[in-house]
Amino acid sequence: MPVKPAQKKLCLIMLLAVWLIPLYARDIEIFVEDTDLGLPLEGALIRSWDGQEYTCDENGKAIISVPDDRQVVIQVAYPGYENGRLVVPSSGDRFSLGLHLSGIMENQELVIEAKRPGTSETRSGRSVAISDRELSQTAEIGIIEDVMTSIKLLPGVGYSGMFNALPSIRGGEPGDLTAVFDGFYIENPYHWGGGASIFDPRMVKSARLSHGVFSARYGHTISGLLEVTARKPSSDEVEAELGFSTSATNLNLSYPLWGKGGVMIMGKTTYWDPFIGLAKLFVEEVRYIRVAPYIRSGALSVNYRFTPDLEVTANGFIGGDGIGVSYENKTAEEKLESETDMSFDWNNSTGFFIAGLTFNPNPAMVFKGSAGIGFHQADIGGYVWNNIQVWYSDIFKQNWGYLIDLIGQENKDYYILPEETVNISGATSTTNIQARADLDWDIGKGFLLAFGVQELYAQWKDTAGIHAYVEQRASAIPPGLLPPGFPIDQAPRDLYLHFPLNYTIDVHNQGFTTSAYTAAEYNSPNKFFEAELGLRLDHLYFMGQDFSIQTYPAFNPRLNLDFNILKNYGFIEALSATVGTGLFSSMNDTITLIENRYGINDFDLKQNRSWTSVAGTKIDLAGGFSFNIEGYFKYVFDRAYMYGNISPGSTEAVYKFNGEGVIGGFDFMLQKFESRYWDGWISYSFNYSRYRNPDGNPTSSVGGTWYYPSFHRFHNLNLILNIKPIRQLNIATHLGLASGRPKSLVGAIESYPVLIYDSNSPANGTIIEKWKRSSVYSDDERTSWSIPLDVKVSWYFFNPQGKIQGEFYVAIENLMSLVYRAQANTSFNSYTGKEDTGSDAASYEIPLPLPSIGFKLSY
Repeated sequence: MPVKPAQKKLCLIMLLAVWLIPLYARDIEIFVEDTDLGLPLEGALIRSWDGQEYTCDENGKAIISVPDDRQVVIQVAYPGYENGRLVVPSSGDRFSLGLHLSGIMENQELVIEAKRPGTSETRSGRSVAISDRELSQTAEIGIIEDVMTSIKLLPGVGYSGMFNALPSIRGGEPGDLTAVFDGFYIENPYHWGGGASIFDPRMVKSARLSHGVFSARYGHTISGLLEVTARKPSSDEVEAELGFSTSATNLNLSYPLWGKGGVMIMGKTTYWDPFIGLAKLFVEEVRYIRVAPYIRSGALSVNYRFTPDLEVTANGFIGGDGIGVSYENKTAEEKLESETDMSFDWNNSTGFFIAGLTFNPNPAMVFKGSAGIGFHQADIGGYVWNNIQVWYSDIFKQNWGYLIDLIGQENKDYYILPEETVNISGATSTTNIQARADLDWDIGKGFLLAFGVQELYAQWKDTAGIHAYVEQRASAIPPGLLPPGFPIDQAPRDLYLHFPLNYTIDVHNQGFTTSAYTAAEYNSPNKFFEAELGLRLDHLYFMGQDFSIQTYPAFNPRLNLDFNILKNYGFIEALSATVGTGLFSSMNDTITLIENRYGINDFDLKQNRSWTSVAGTKIDLAGGFSFNIEGYFKYVFDRAYMYGNISPGSTEAVYKFNGEGVIGGFDFMLQKFESRYWDGWISYSFNYSRYRNPDGNPTSSVGGTWYYPSFHRFHNLNLILNIKPIRQLNIATHLGLASGRPKSLVGAIESYPVLIYDSNSPANGTIIEKWKRSSVYSDDERTSWSIPLDVKVSWYFFNPQGKIQGEFYVAIENLMSLVYRAQANTSFNSYTGKEDTGSDAASYEIPLPLPSIGFKLSY
């Protein structure tokens, strides 16, 4: 039936009334405890009158918002307990509720499993965690909804740009960040070669970044460990979630299994074609995209508790991504005529499956076992074809014209570099199989012992064929490799050779990594003092097609001491301090390409090592505020690095394992936990990182000296603010400030002569003119500061009497690009010497704001 004008007005009044009710609200504190034991129930779930959910902290408390003009009813649930209901009157600010153990159990012992030691939330000196709610605000935004978007906002994480999911963690190399999904090490958890991670926020319950002295239970990193916890299905309710955004559709379905577990399936598909079509109107580089970037992924999560003492879980993931680019162009300008044809295709797939069980043989023991298999496959192919005609400049004729006569070349005003083609094709695949067993044993009087073993098998296959062209100074090439009859003694030092490079890779390697650990934890009776002492051992046995390499095991002792100084003292709810020190080890990805011809013997191959020390303090204040500050020092040694020796007819890789680094700094985080009108955090990081390759490439401007790595930034600041003027509305903002990365010190653009040395080219033996400028490393040169700004406005709707909830959001990323863009060195045309009018960007980002919209409906 059509709605009449009077009905429209009535509907509008009722709708406004629903919106305005939350304006008259107050924050109250809810305390949930075990009625019989009087113990606070950390993790108890409170479902408020409006469908909003809150989780109690370690003291069994949660701050929620309720109307102040009427009473409401809230519900409280906790595993193993009967659900509770509490009537909240229209006045008062603190209320408590006690829960009873559920059911009557005869001749059985009820075991309520606490969080496993070492997997709690944020811990000073060890890790910082981010909850599912914080993920929804900071990761579910933009054209790529990615957990790494949130991780990059945490203290200790270096700014890496929008399309880069490989940040530096406290000065470590970006590739050294290790990801663990429910205890399973993920070999390559990235889409688009590192542009985004595979961790969609809708498949994740929480994420924790460990960048301090974390437990000996985990290893394989010297800088940072990302622990991702899978979202679990409900054991008693059917749940569904459907999400649409500018570029993707997500679907989650969860079904309970007889009240003892559940199964959840999740899927995601992107559709960037409309966005790419729009971007082509404004960004020149985007116009050449032939196949729009895409991601297709699916995930599975299953858990089932057979008995109170035995639970099994299973998690799976499979995903793929790709992109295709084609480019054709003809240029006719002063001094240059050229034709270019380019094509590039990238296809990538990743998957894994994990099965695990948790068993309590008695109330004092927890055994966890898991096994899984994972794979990664990437294929790349492309070519660049050029046909170039260039006119010699007057400067070249004056300085280098005599070379044309010296080699007997026809004297013309121009030269032709005909139909050069660069080809590249390759495939890389990885298969890894893992199994681990962990035992925690509470021996009483505050002591807990932990033991564990793990075996990780990896197989790496890499094939590639490369045909390219390189230039090298003629005076640096051995005489036997120079063109026959070439008068090297009469050639200037600035003469370069332009020659083809053909390089093939066909590597099949394997690695067996065996790990074991033991740890002891102690909590004093009054909780004032806590200690954790652990020892981890990691050993790698490396095998190639016709060789093997034995390595020394890495022993990694670790010690943490925690002091809980104050608790509930005035406005200070808790004050603690921590100190820790330990050794860590990892392996570089570059070792997967080692071949027998490189002459690496037993025990030459070493694991990267770091000695890390941390000191910090954390203070929780009244009103939901928390402040954490940590200082750290790391010494990196036995770091692997490599470089190439290239000359006509020869390309060899050189591996070294004696790199070192000195890293120090501090970071802090001031956080306002969830409240009625606003919350968020400020994080700041200062980092000093210097690396050295003692036997580095002798032709490099760095050589064996100390240098700042290319990813280093001294300062990183992030401000995350959520403003909630009414219950249904949330305005989330992120403002970042990051100092510049190192850039080269460049000189003037100069003309120089190049001799074509290619027997298959019609231009073989031709002297051509090109342009270069000196580019050397400098401690003092930096790109300008980066200032990212993102805004997300969310509107929530729900049915207080039902189970349907939803969210609609509008967001803009990279908003500051309207008025500012971080700058690096300028670029120039190497054939004409013409310098571009603008500067290269200091990070890989599309230089315009990226709007997005999203809609999420859950049941």
